[in-house]
Amino acid sequence: MRTYVKTACLVLLLSAAAVPMESNAADACSSTTKAAFSACKFEAQDAFWIGTGRCYNESESNERADCLADTQVSLQENTQECRDQRDARDELCGDLGQAPYDPRFEPRDFVNPADIGGSVAPNPWLPLIPGRTLVYRSSTETVRVTFTNEIKIIDGVPCMVVLDQVKVDGALVENTIDWFAQDVYGNVWYCGEATAEYEDGFPVNTDGSFQADVDGARPGLLMKAAPAVGDVYRQEFDLGNAEDAAEIVNLHGTATTPAASCNGNCLVTREVTALSPDAEEKKYYKPGIGEILEVDLETGEQTKLVKIIDSP
Repeated sequence: MRTYVKTACLVLLLSAAAVPMESNAADACSSTTKAAFSACKFEAQDAFWIGTGRCYNESESNERADCLADTQVSLQENTQECRDQRDARDELCGDLGQAPYDPRFEPRDFVNPADIGGSVAPNPWLPLIPGRTLVYRSSTETVRVTFTNEIKIIDGVPCMVVLDQVKVDGALVENTIDWFAQDVYGNVWYCGEATAEYEDGFPVNTDGSFQADVDGARPGLLMKAAPAVGDVYRQEFDLGNAEDAAEIVNLHGTATTPAASCNGNCLVTREVTALSPDAEEKKYYKPGIGEILEVDLETGEQTKLVKIIDSP
């Protein structure tokens, strides 16, 4: 009887610990960070205990010991990654404030992508020109971005379908269908993506895929119509899956690539994601063209615009 009571009390305590505390709009961002941190730790613990259970089935004692040691190391690494993600989210909360992230996303606020470049002026820094293809190259990859004439309706908003393919030595390694929209003020929004990584011609990973207003995902800003140095904004938001953010760092950048150059008139952004806190990119946008250069600030790798193709 005593054992039953103790067990029941323990179950109640664990259940109570799992119940989230009440929050409000005044601390929504920090509360979101805490919730994501808890989820990350539980995931790390889950991987640890599953791994431990598998180790117990190693018949050789030395292999079992090595396996258990590896699971301990993985737990420490995964837990540290959870802390790093938490710190990155906290830093973003400091820039954005504590208000809930729930941007207005109404069909009446958006233009028909088919009208951009005609009756509707394109965003100067990220022009959505139907039929245009931008080709980029790094030391290892070729990236081809095509702004199509196709439109996908997302929550009533007409979004341009943009194709983004990455190849290495001619083999497809990533294929993404992006959905962009421009509002009546000229801001370009990111409505979601369907992405897949490929190995030997087969899709192996679709992490990062999301659609605005599905399962709590939110759209984000890709480019403001009137950016200012110091602006910080979310480019996408699907907690634990897609959390890119950007900061405007310069309105007078200079860059040279094979297909386009700018001399003091490039917009420069710093782009980060809480999911990979060490990853940081600097991007250069030329008026009338869009992104012409991307620099990986961790590795120094550069991806340059090498060709602009406009369909007749």
